[in-house]
Amino acid sequence: MIFEVQDNIYGKKISIQTGKWAKQADGACVVSIGDTVVLATAVSVKEPPKEFLDFFPLTVNYQEKFYAIGKIPGGFVKREGKPSDYETLVSRLIDRSIRPLFPSDYKQETQVIVTTISADQENDVVVASVLAASCALNISDIPFFGPVAACRIGLRGKEFLPLPTQSELRDSSLNLIVAGTKNAINMIESGSVEISTTDMVESISYAQKVINKLIDLQEKIIKDAAKPKRQYEPMVVSDSILTSMEALCIDELQEALNITDKKKRHEKIDSIFKTAFIKLKEEFSEEENFEAKLKAAFEGIIKNLVRDKIISTGVRIDGRGLDDIRPITCEIGVLPRTHGSAVFTRGETQALVVTTLGSKTDMQIIDNIGGETFERFMLHYNFPPFSVGEVKRLGAPGRREIGHGALAKRAIEPVIPDETEFPYAVRIVSDILESNGSSSMATVCGATLSLMDAGVPIKKPVSGVAMGLIKSE
Repeated sequence: MIFEVQDNIYGKKISIQTGKWAKQADGACVVSIGDTVVLATAVSVKEPPKEFLDFFPLTVNYQEKFYAIGKIPGGFVKREGKPSDYETLVSRLIDRSIRPLFPSDYKQETQVIVTTISADQENDVVVASVLAASCALNISDIPFFGPVAACRIGLRGKEFLPLPTQSELRDSSLNLIVAGTKNAINMIESGSVEISTTDMVESISYAQKVINKLIDLQEKIIKDAAKPKRQYEPMVVSDSILTSMEALCIDELQEALNITDKKKRHEKIDSIFKTAFIKLKEEFSEEENFEAKLKAAFEGIIKNLVRDKIISTGVRIDGRGLDDIRPITCEIGVLPRTHGSAVFTRGETQALVVTTLGSKTDMQIIDNIGGETFERFMLHYNFPPFSVGEVKRLGAPGRREIGHGALAKRAIEPVIPDETEFPYAVRIVSDILESNGSSSMATVCGATLSLMDAGVPIKKPVSGVAMGLIKSE
């Protein structure tokens, strides 16, 4: 049976349809905003995983088809290839919007695919994609605590622009994407041109009202089209394993978590686990996947100890208080033959950031369904395995590297001088040499230093800091 709902929300005609396309998926729906149309499908395997997993194997893929704008792809192959950076960024955004809403004990492999099949190059594919992904999951039998929706907010003067078009965003001092349920926000991504803190806070509150309208539309079709949610075998660690592991190692772990040096602390924690594993493996060897369950119990104890310590004492595991910043050192001109270079070190996080200037011919050509554009400013982030003392295969940039680079680029781009004032292409490369958190923000700080070392007349220096939130349960 085909179900369809539609509404006019802030001047945008939005429709959701299910039951017509991709019917063999667990859930599928088509969302239209104007002439922008996306298809989302959700599929989750029925059988529980053969091994115990301490993570949820969710894969989100966003893809764009050039036929969506009546165009044949360029190059010799003439078909879509590997995901573009933009497709990767949208995939990550959808993932962050929906991942928190799956049950914590659900570990069946799940894939969400969102495809833009028509694009008017004005209405927002991101808003449509999150809406479609949420609806596909909610009408499926996959366990999911939705619905969720995302909206984009712009700002012109003191007026907020809900669900702005691409044309409206060009004159906006804010480009904010917020995702959430009716009661809470679970994802924020933003870029702005030095707006006030008050305006930013108000824009998030305003976004919640827009989100609620999009969820109201979803609920209409979910009410009629949703399948009963499937039963599944929760993947949890038994109380006996948790109790035995806690009794054996909690005192040693409390001492280990007082070690401020990351490497020494990890070595001590690894030693504690190896000792505990040897003592407990015989007792629980008959349990299926007992090795992974012992590890999961151990990690859970650490998580609780870290949270309890912060909440009860206000002291973090590296010895800092809640408002303390790690020691910072800044160096510039560290490389003799580069245009601009800097090393920014914050505690045990260190970034080597290099700026290179080029001509207009060095601009990056981007060809996607938004049309062909030229990127004058580029920022690339690299996270080699040695930065965290690991051995891994080197390859093309991963999703995390692309995401962190885009995050840092959003922070720096507003202070890059206009092309009329500074007619050069600018490329920044951040190579993370050490990492103990906040490497993307170390990139922002290092980028400011290397730009100044290269003689780029930036409008203002920019710095960044990562924030976390820990709550008692």
